[in-house]
Amino acid sequence: MKKSNKITTLLLALFISTLTYGQNNIANINPDETVKKISTLLYLINNYYVDTLDIPELTEKAIVLTLKELDPHSAYIPKKEVEASNETLEGSFEGVGLTFQLFKDTILVVAPIPGGPSDKVGIMAGDKIVTVDGVDAFGKEKTNSWVMDHLRGKKGTKVVVGIYRRGNNELIDFEIIRDKIPINSLDAAFMLDDNTGYIKLNRFAKQSLEEFTEAATLLKQEGMKNLVFDLRGNSGGYLGTAMSIVDEFLDKDKLIVYTEGIHQERQNLMATNQGEFEKGKLVVLINEGSASASEIVAGAVQDWDRGVLIGRRSFGKGLVQRPFQLPDGSVVRLTVARYYTPSGRCIQKPYDDGVDEYYKDFVRRMENGEIYHSDSIHFPDSLKYKTKSGRTVYGGGGVMSDIFIPLDSNRYNNLYSSLVRKGIINSFVNDYLDKNRTELTSKYPNFDIYNIGFNISDSEFLTFIANAKDKEIEFTDEEIAPNTDFIKLQLKALIGRNLFETGDYFEVIYPLDPEIVKAMEVIHNEELYNSLISNK
Repeated sequence: MKKSNKITTLLLALFISTLTYGQNNIANINPDETVKKISTLLYLINNYYVDTLDIPELTEKAIVLTLKELDPHSAYIPKKEVEASNETLEGSFEGVGLTFQLFKDTILVVAPIPGGPSDKVGIMAGDKIVTVDGVDAFGKEKTNSWVMDHLRGKKGTKVVVGIYRRGNNELIDFEIIRDKIPINSLDAAFMLDDNTGYIKLNRFAKQSLEEFTEAATLLKQEGMKNLVFDLRGNSGGYLGTAMSIVDEFLDKDKLIVYTEGIHQERQNLMATNQGEFEKGKLVVLINEGSASASEIVAGAVQDWDRGVLIGRRSFGKGLVQRPFQLPDGSVVRLTVARYYTPSGRCIQKPYDDGVDEYYKDFVRRMENGEIYHSDSIHFPDSLKYKTKSGRTVYGGGGVMSDIFIPLDSNRYNNLYSSLVRKGIINSFVNDYLDKNRTELTSKYPNFDIYNIGFNISDSEFLTFIANAKDKEIEFTDEEIAPNTDFIKLQLKALIGRNLFETGDYFEVIYPLDPEIVKAMEVIHNEELYNSLISNK
């Protein structure tokens, strides 16, 4: 074992003993046995140890390992990462305002953010950034981190990018003044039919309620009476934001969630009279990627029999974190309480075997067949609870959907995984747009016309197949036949996303989305919908 690892282990043991003592003696902590003891040890190591050590780095390692021993969600954030860690939830960052991907060792502009600095100076989707401030911006050594380091920056600062644009023989220089760039948490909002709206939220950020209510208002103007709310893959965010969005669905004074911990008294969070969608059929889509704040929404909707949950069992995170700033500006996000759904469920899955095993849970779900078969899921009777109407629900390991939809093992098979992993789908889309963007934008001036009129032809799909085989992906016509329609629709959706808006991808793909198809079936069947939210 390396010397630094030995010392880290020693410090870890001291930290844990301190915390254990603190839990057993909440009011009284002896400084000589805790804080002074640790600081004295660091002083001794720094002044008497045989080799020179980086004491601040050693301290950070000890903190990380200590928190790892507590629970899976308490975390340490170094000072230099604090600002970046808040970006996705605070809802903005400062930079040039474009989405990009590294394609063939070159920075390809997927799309400028509407109204952002890049959009204002005329940068277009499909442009390739070749230089940044006179420095080459291509090659295998250029990573996503390199791009962000060079394009992000303080509001008001300048960056000059050299753009290669198809049809131009020379690079075009664009001077961009960086500005504040919003990060949207709402992926898509559109009508599935004349009466049913669809909203997909990717996280519960600071501005998510505003985005949600704006989308819901617009959909109501288009005739929305029912809603499919998609929380698949939504890993959570702010508890307060989740509470506010559930409030849109529940009547006044209904319990949304409550939190409680050894140092925190029970706090009930109740619905107000502000709800904008308290009537009408509601379906919430969840899966194994839906966690934390998503589970608060799903749990409250289920416990009050307000709507139907469709999909697969959610992640199982029922712990509440609170940020505490340390003296150097770094932050500890410490678990301070558990949250409970209105029926009293804590949906936190066990973590007794340590953090590493905790995050292998999805692999175990796959190995046990749970992702493919609902009868592989077993909850103990000790975790049984009742909804308002008396339906049985379970805690202790995520929120179980009312209707189970298995992962399609034929669609998402090894062949499809190889096509994605080796960049075949992405490469085809980018090459197709590179050659046909001008013609496409002329023929399809808006998304609705594109969605109705554009399809991947059989000859274009044969080109796609040839590209895959050139990359040494081996398969037969019989093997790809079950996936042909889905892959064609994926290609159309990705092309549409790059031509128009990110959310348009979901509007193209939903006819082959089994969870949405089932949601529409439930909404259109009054008897089925009512039976799912009652104990009859």
